[in-house]
Amino acid sequence: MENVLKILNKIETPLIFLSKNSYKNLPVVRDLERTMSRFLDELRSAFSFHCREDSAVEIPEDVIRELRKTFMGFDSLSISDKKKRIDNAFVYIKELKSLCSGQSPDEYHRIPSGYPSNAVEIPNNSDIQNNGSLNECFRKLSADVQYIKGVGPKVGALLGRKGLRNVEDMLYFLPRRYEDRRHIKSISSVDIGVRETVMGTIMSVGIQRYRNRRVLEVTIDDGTAPLTAKWFQGNFSYLGKKFKQGEKVILTGEVKIYLLGKDMLHPDYEILDENDDELLHFKRIVPVYSETEGLHQKYIRRIMMRVVNDYSTFISSPIPDEICRRNNLVDIDYAIKNVHFPDHDQDIEALNNLRSPARVRLVFDEFFFFELGMAIKRKGHLFEEGIPFTTGGPLVKKFYDILPFELTKAQKRVIGEIEADMSKAFPMNRLLQGDVGSGKTAVSMAAMVAACESGYQAAIMAPTEILAEQHFNNIREWADSLGIKAAILTGNMKAADRKRVIKGIESGDTGIIVGTHAIIQEGVDFRNLGFVVVDEQHRFGVIQRAALRGKGTNPDVLVMTATPIPRTLAMTVYGDLDISVIDEMPPGKKPIKTKVFYEKGRDKVYDIIRRETGKGNQVFIVYPLVEESEALDLKDATSMATHLREDIFPDLRVGLIHGRMKGAEKEAVMADFQNGGLDILVSTTVIEVGIDIPTASLMVVEHAERFGLSQLHQLRGRVGRSGLESYCALIAQHRGSMDARKRLRVMEQTNDGFRIAEEDLLIRGPGEFMGTKQSGLPDFRVASILRDANTLNEARREAFLLVDKDPDLEKPEHGALKKVLMKRWETRLEIAKTG
Repeated sequence: MENVLKILNKIETPLIFLSKNSYKNLPVVRDLERTMSRFLDELRSAFSFHCREDSAVEIPEDVIRELRKTFMGFDSLSISDKKKRIDNAFVYIKELKSLCSGQSPDEYHRIPSGYPSNAVEIPNNSDIQNNGSLNECFRKLSADVQYIKGVGPKVGALLGRKGLRNVEDMLYFLPRRYEDRRHIKSISSVDIGVRETVMGTIMSVGIQRYRNRRVLEVTIDDGTAPLTAKWFQGNFSYLGKKFKQGEKVILTGEVKIYLLGKDMLHPDYEILDENDDELLHFKRIVPVYSETEGLHQKYIRRIMMRVVNDYSTFISSPIPDEICRRNNLVDIDYAIKNVHFPDHDQDIEALNNLRSPARVRLVFDEFFFFELGMAIKRKGHLFEEGIPFTTGGPLVKKFYDILPFELTKAQKRVIGEIEADMSKAFPMNRLLQGDVGSGKTAVSMAAMVAACESGYQAAIMAPTEILAEQHFNNIREWADSLGIKAAILTGNMKAADRKRVIKGIESGDTGIIVGTHAIIQEGVDFRNLGFVVVDEQHRFGVIQRAALRGKGTNPDVLVMTATPIPRTLAMTVYGDLDISVIDEMPPGKKPIKTKVFYEKGRDKVYDIIRRETGKGNQVFIVYPLVEESEALDLKDATSMATHLREDIFPDLRVGLIHGRMKGAEKEAVMADFQNGGLDILVSTTVIEVGIDIPTASLMVVEHAERFGLSQLHQLRGRVGRSGLESYCALIAQHRGSMDARKRLRVMEQTNDGFRIAEEDLLIRGPGEFMGTKQSGLPDFRVASILRDANTLNEARREAFLLVDKDPDLEKPEHGALKKVLMKRWETRLEIAKTG
């Protein structure tokens, strides 16, 4: 225990110095937290070593943790709080010393005698001065990777290929897995069928043939038995040159028996040399990093050890200690060190399952600062001056009376949530999620009518002209009945019509404006825009959404989407918005029966088309391409429309629509289809969103394996818009991927958009689910919103609680927190805003 006591004395010395001088030096002390964190890491390692020597001794984890928390956020505390923390530290130090000596804590004096009275310098004071302020920490972490000792320009360029450009990038370049090399077994004692790690000298290297198949064999021996590593594929000339007779090598893999010898097939390997530090590469839990050409494990590991030792103390995460205590979080410095080079007693399974305490701390840290920013952003809306609308007035009630249907309970609940927001004196920012056909348009209309009744204009922006036209047709009918003037503004309007509409907008005569991006262009000025609806928001960029909001003075914003977003994604991408969900479909709406067909079942699909058109119903047939492609062997809409019209259904009226057609052409085809002039509409995904054809009862999707789940769900939603029994036929090719087959199975199993969204998220991952461009997904380096959903919930709860108590992080103890937050949002978390 001698080494443990030495470290405890090293921790206690500066505290005694500070307390002996009536704490008068406290104001000039800097980075005590960082220094103590380093000492406590040493203390824990010393205890860990002693435990291995004496199995009767246990590491006093609780006491060390509490002592560590005593110094968390120390620099930002008031003088009186610093004094209290130091007093508490003496209690924990006394307890630890008593454990070392076997005495009770009460037998120790608070300040042991024998300390030199001239101990005027805090140990490692030079380190503290070098660390300096948070700005100095930021500067150190942003240093170019090539200036790390032992790196240089050439290796720096190789690291740059992996996106590692500065010190901070390196610290967050975490191992992809860990190997347990604490106890390397002798080859004679390994278990068959178990993944083991062995070390031995290379006895032979050569290529053998088995049944005309070339196999690279490397045989090693550790003095107890031989073992042969075998590679059946790969670049044998390159791999064979790496292994040289007489060298030492570590192999990790599943041990098998072949004939009378032990084998490993395609093992992980690491060649050792005399200069290798055995305490870095084995006799410990060893981190394994992803490699790049020219950079291999041992070299990367050496660099990482240097980076962690020299720079980990500069990572700042001043999360309040009570939050850390509630969530059982280890210190950030310890977390960085331990996630790269785990302590000897760590659980290898927890490490490889990404569930170690160190990894959990880094995940919580990343989520917490993200959610803290979201909480402040959301709270910030409360400090903007908004419009307190009058809701539930006579005009709104009249709107409910003219509806030809009864609102569902979910619609009524959501309208209540929106009206509650609208009546407040700060702007509403709300996301409305609702599956295809759940009645979002009626909900948004109720809110727009309330805005108009209060003397303001309302605008709804849709991503396509077809969807804008459809919205307008519904809204105009309602608006006319209520005496509100509605207008539509799109990019393909005639100049005279456009001028007339803009004049009505500017004068305020037009109460509700429906449009595409044309309504955010220069020259379109609203008289008093008070309420904004953005439909199918994921199709608009950040700038477009902000531009619409900018047409008014802090108008209320309702963002709508028919693409259900799983809760974990909504909490990240839309964490600053309130969320409403229409989770109930109108009564009488029947589920759409869905079936997957393969090419040999095409005739059955054509029979179903004939059956539905024979009933007087209409059919969509969707293709992935507009025209034939030389690069892709896919059916396309243009040639197939001709084939269907001339060869398959010559007696039926077949139309064609796609995104390359001019606006007037598309409108003419859609009008023809809506008016019953076409039996079959052949299309690309231009009809994915919002098209409403009550008599359409069948959706056929060709090459369904090429579409995403949410896209297939949206396409299916084009049918079943009335009470008709409706169907969806997905024609797929057998050569589709495993993920494609999963998607198609899900479509057959359920009509629930939220379940489909969850499955889609699992299959594709968050970035692809949202779309990488303008998705608003933060650039998380450690955390995964799927794997770490529980930690995300906890971090969000803590962040929002903190902002409730200190909305602007103005309290002195939150000074460092605020500075780190601003730095994090500036460099890593680029969030898509609603404006």
